[in-house]
Amino acid sequence: MSPLLSSFRPLSRSHHRVPDRISRSSRNPCRHASSSSSSSSSETAQTKRLQTLADLANTAIQSHGKEIFKTFDAQVAVLTTPTTTSTNDDFQIRHLRLGLRATSPTKSNDIVASYPLYESDGSGLALSPSLATKLVYKDVLPPGYDGWTGDVGLLALLLLHEMARLDVSNAAGNDDSNSGKMDLPRRSPGIQSLMDAWIVSLPTPEEMHALHPLQWDEDDQEILQSSSTKKIYRLLDDIDDDSSWLEEKVWSENRIRFPPTVTLRIDGTDNGEETRPCFTQQGFRYAVSLVRSRSFFLDGSLRLLPYLDYANHDDEGRELVGGGVGTLWGSAKGALLKSCRALTAGEEVRISYGPKGPVEYLLDHGFVPKMCGGSGGTTTTASSSSSSASMITAELTFEIEESDRFRDDKLDILEYETYDAAPMEPVQVFDVRGGVGATGEPDPAMIQFLRLVKLGGKDAFLLESIFRKEVWGFMSAPVSEENERLVVNAVIDACQNALSEMEGHDKPTNENDENNNTSTLSENQQLCAMVRNAERQALERTYIYMKQEAEALDLKEYYQQRRLKSLGLDSEWSPENDDVGWGGNRVPGGADYDW
Repeated sequence: MSPLLSSFRPLSRSHHRVPDRISRSSRNPCRHASSSSSSSSSETAQTKRLQTLADLANTAIQSHGKEIFKTFDAQVAVLTTPTTTSTNDDFQIRHLRLGLRATSPTKSNDIVASYPLYESDGSGLALSPSLATKLVYKDVLPPGYDGWTGDVGLLALLLLHEMARLDVSNAAGNDDSNSGKMDLPRRSPGIQSLMDAWIVSLPTPEEMHALHPLQWDEDDQEILQSSSTKKIYRLLDDIDDDSSWLEEKVWSENRIRFPPTVTLRIDGTDNGEETRPCFTQQGFRYAVSLVRSRSFFLDGSLRLLPYLDYANHDDEGRELVGGGVGTLWGSAKGALLKSCRALTAGEEVRISYGPKGPVEYLLDHGFVPKMCGGSGGTTTTASSSSSSASMITAELTFEIEESDRFRDDKLDILEYETYDAAPMEPVQVFDVRGGVGATGEPDPAMIQFLRLVKLGGKDAFLLESIFRKEVWGFMSAPVSEENERLVVNAVIDACQNALSEMEGHDKPTNENDENNNTSTLSENQQLCAMVRNAERQALERTYIYMKQEAEALDLKEYYQQRRLKSLGLDSEWSPENDDVGWGGNRVPGGADYDW
């Protein structure tokens, strides 16, 4: 390893950075909105291309699937969707590309597809971050590499590596100094054929421009920035920071191994060749958007699971799960895709992408499902309407300020006295909820954290070392009226600030309102409006709840009252009280001392 690489690495993502709330275009005047992509091919040509990709994947499954799949009762299929719609509610389904269809009747909860992970050597299909640091990039990334994009960035590097292995020029593979490294991880020819078919089937950068916010034009990204409490600019900054470091310290050092572009052969002929960005800032952002849209958190790690990821989302679906998968050598850790309901042959197999808020779905997968307040086009089950808008959330961020005179004491409490497995950081992000059944009551953990953040004045005695092991528990209940007022006002102010950032955009409207016309908005702007209206609902409910709390502060029981009660000193003393330790004829003030 180069001495320079071993001594220099990007800042750990655990280090706190000031949130970026400035327009990227104004902060960096050299950035301009990307030019519009060339006009897409006709619908017929696109369908034909997708069918070619599906055929490649299915041929690989038929020829080599038995080498890795324990179960695969499905086939990759092109999802035909209408090109025009009668309403604005289902425009999202037009962007579905490929999916899985059952090849035989399936009962609810049956395993449709499964395979072992083989994560130690990467000889299977699953890709995990450890393969990047311990195998593929072991010789170029410094020990303990921890980029701003975290595990997503490591998976993106693996994805770019697999694309480079398929480059038809094969420059890296023909170079003696790189050939062994490009072969990692080593797979059997059959499993590698499965991986190759999956790689070429991934959406192109041009397709991702319409499918994912990280690839949107800057004008639309700026609208999304002000439409959500989770800021897309922070993600873009993380991607840019990591790719800049990688460009300077890794990629530019060996352009044979790390080509800036690759050419993939789609249909086996020169006419089917497609060029994609690879080890560049553009290529890294493209790979990150692919990883965010296709990865799953399984058995404690984020992973890419080729072929299982063809399954599209259903609000009522089941998430992918980990479990034992039988192999010739016994049982191994694996990934299992189970049906959410009984299916007939030819029906689409869908799964749930998990419990996330509206902006998480948009920033991860490029759509807003109905359960998050989105349109009805992302689910096929009739029963999903009952769970509509059940996952509406917004984010509030709080921190222990640098100027806090008790900051060191509070950091010490967070580090040693909060949660053993994952001690709290000085900057914390909490969800507030809206939707069906939401009352606006905030997360108790948020209030507990804020009580510590606002602890000061006459309450600062609780920070003394004698209380050090108990103070975090004390914060689970009101400390004093003044402290509680500061906590309530902090939440109210945070909600007001978040709502004010959304001003200037369309107000939330009733879906039954005849004037609710979004036909003038682009599809990306409609997605931003879904996120904005959902988060506004969560913020407003929290704001109303906390305003009510502010009016009832005098009704709460605080630390002083609780402490006196625990000592039996919460009521007036009388001679009849025999539970306060006065013995015999001893009464307060009744001692006969001879001074």
